[in-house]
Amino acid sequence: MSLCLENLAIRKRSGEALFSSLNITVENGEIITLMGPSGCGKSTLLDAIAGHLSSEFTCTGAIALNGVDLQALPAHQRQVGILFQDDLLFPHLSIWENLAFALPNHIKASERKEKALQALKHLSLSKLADSFPDQISGGQRARISLSRMLLAEPKVALLDEPYSKLDKELRVQFRCWVIEQLKQANIPALLVTHDEDDIPDGSRCIHWPWEPEHA
Repeated sequence: MSLCLENLAIRKRSGEALFSSLNITVENGEIITLMGPSGCGKSTLLDAIAGHLSSEFTCTGAIALNGVDLQALPAHQRQVGILFQDDLLFPHLSIWENLAFALPNHIKASERKEKALQALKHLSLSKLADSFPDQISGGQRARISLSRMLLAEPKVALLDEPYSKLDKELRVQFRCWVIEQLKQANIPALLVTHDEDDIPDGSRCIHWPWEPEHA
């Protein structure tokens, strides 16, 4: 059970390569960090995995999740969860409604509010259930955003510099909490950043220019 990138290359339509021959395997419960400066293709790589690659780019090579070719699937069928720099909560929905929206379709309508409230209880944020995103703190929104992503039951998590909008003290707390939640979910996770402090202790980190990794 893993995310495998094999001989992956992303190029601009002009032919210029952002990177080529990238080989990475991320196992369940593992977080691998890709370090690199702005503009090196970190977010574009996550877009390719999630199925949102801009038409400005072409992607060659293989992207497989648990042996399934993701490139053969539309984005909504890939079961890829993404945590961005911005929380992207729906401003017109309450906090519990934001969480309920993310639940998989197999959860019955009658159970969705209960599941959302259970998630908030787990976060010790039950009091925020009927609040709206603009009424809660940035740190609370960040935790709600990660919980919403995990409630969707993704098979892989992609983290696109998710701590960059938080203040220094909050970043330290949120990093530890994110790592704990991802390990509990036991899914492969790929984190892209340019901040050395974001690398989870004891985990693998691949620095730009990304060297091919071979099993």
